[in-house]
Amino acid sequence: MTLRQTKKLATLGPASDTKEKIRELIEAGVNAFRLNFSHGEHKDHKAMLDIIRDLETEMQRPIGIVADMQGPKLRIGTFKDGRIEVSRGQKIRFDSNPEAGDESRVYMPHPEIFGSLEKDGLFFIDDGKVRCRVREIGDDYFVAEIRAGGTLSDKKGFNVPEAFLPIPALTDKDKTDLKAALDMGLDWIAQSFVQTADDVKEAKALIDGRAALMVKLEKPAAIKNLEEIVALADGVMLARGDLGVEIPPEDVPSVQKRVVRYVRSVG
Repeated sequence: MTLRQTKKLATLGPASDTKEKIRELIEAGVNAFRLNFSHGEHKDHKAMLDIIRDLETEMQRPIGIVADMQGPKLRIGTFKDGRIEVSRGQKIRFDSNPEAGDESRVYMPHPEIFGSLEKDGLFFIDDGKVRCRVREIGDDYFVAEIRAGGTLSDKKGFNVPEAFLPIPALTDKDKTDLKAALDMGLDWIAQSFVQTADDVKEAKALIDGRAALMVKLEKPAAIKNLEEIVALADGVMLARGDLGVEIPPEDVPSVQKRVVRYVRSVG
């Protein structure tokens, strides 16, 4: 029995998916487990849930289970040789042509991006390793100047920190995963890519009281709309790694403190 007020949330994966390992984690002080629905199949998550529930009864200790939804993932297309090298000052075109790219152009499979960018706006690829600034925008393309270069390989992530993206927080995959998680009887749903209160309303309607909703704050828009989002959610997860790509990393600690203070103030 512990008197600490801070709870420990542990993510389960291939290295910790046995009953013995999960028992060790509970004995070490884990209060809740996160099942990452970005990976694995529903049967795998159900198997881990069954183990946790068995141990919960056996050890007479309540254990929470969180189903973390993947959310929409923005990614660039593929390259003819699997990768290219880009350097500072280089210009490169991003367009809607699905053919494999090269040093001169990259396929952008998300049409929403073209209407969301602004001239001279910043965007990042591969968790911020490659940084670019928009120099020209067309209906189905944009041209960017590389500001920090490196290697670009197939289907790397794409971040637009300065723009609101008109993309729903719940994809078709998320809705399927959410239903499966609720049918399994998980305690919490963690919702990724939340930007507005409407995103939270959609998730709450689908959950319909069968689990609690934890919103993940990883977009600048979510911080901007913090009060409206928190008013609808049951809990908040500050995704510092993802947020640190979208905003200057040195701003993350102060944002975290502000979020924690506000969430505590509203109970």
